[in-house]
Amino acid sequence: MEDPVVPFDLVRMLLGDAPPLFLAEILVRVLVIYGYTLLLLRWIGGRSIAQLSMVEFLLVIALGSAVGDSVLYPDVPLLHALAVITAVVVIDKLIDLAIRRFRPVKRIVDGSPVAVMQDGCILTQGMLDRKIGTMELMELLRMEGVENLGQVRAAYVEASGGLSVFLREPPCPGLAIVPPLEIEPPAPPEAGEPAGCLNCGKPAGQIGVPCAACGETRQARLSLAPAA
Repeated sequence: MEDPVVPFDLVRMLLGDAPPLFLAEILVRVLVIYGYTLLLLRWIGGRSIAQLSMVEFLLVIALGSAVGDSVLYPDVPLLHALAVITAVVVIDKLIDLAIRRFRPVKRIVDGSPVAVMQDGCILTQGMLDRKIGTMELMELLRMEGVENLGQVRAAYVEASGGLSVFLREPPCPGLAIVPPLEIEPPAPPEAGEPAGCLNCGKPAGQIGVPCAACGETRQARLSLAPAA
């Protein structure tokens, strides 16, 4: 029968059951694994490190498991860990080459850009495809310096997850997103004023009628972006 675990046993918590000399072995293991992994990542190139697509996330998870186990556990041989790391990196390299040579593979692995805005209006289908919310998109637009949806001619969520914004000159009346709607809700429209959907910014055909694009019933006054 195994000995019961003694709570708050400082020796067990700090050193475990391994002999103190195992700390030196851990240092050697870290140097070997770190150096070998660094060489393989240099061989992969910059794409896998910079973009971190779905395949690269899997690479990070797999490498983290192989590296962590081989560094911490004395019963994991270094050669086994090096073999796992090599296999994971080679598979990633093969996928990278396939992405560069075959366009269908790139669409399957990395995905394609999706339009999320057109002429000052948020495209609800593009938002559903990318599984992002209106408030999240407005936050990304503000980070690009956009104060009013009417400034945007087109916006795309790229395959890498970044947002590409193309401004419209001159801007059209649109939904103001500065200050954020969560802080200061926009003024409701009055009779004779341009009104739009509070969710997607689409101009309203008639005040009080649900939006034809997203079905939202809330409306707001549309305005022009302030002059620079």
